[in-house]
Amino acid sequence: MTVRHVCALVLLVAGTGVLLLSALSLTALARPFARLHALTPATTAGVPLVALALAVETGPGRAAVKLLLIAVIVAFGGAVTAMAIGRATAQHEGLLREDSSQ
Repeated sequence: MTVRHVCALVLLVAGTGVLLLSALSLTALARPFARLHALTPATTAGVPLVALALAVETGPGRAAVKLLLIAVIVAFGGAVTAMAIGRATAQHEGLLREDSSQ
């Protein structure tokens, strides 16, 4: 077992742990805004850590670059999606007017 394999394993365990905690939080939290807080770590930390682990395990090359690009896209896309869902939920619950620019 090389150092690269150990690093990949540590990153994979950390990412999987974040994803599992986020999934457990979804079952425990009742309100939509609280559930958004549970989803955000999964997309900003969990999936990128798993993709980084796979990139480390793959080694240098085109496949690793693709995995890192996927990690970046998911990290930024997840945050933007969470904000959009939060805004739509606030508008649906009447907390925010639909024509509001906030």
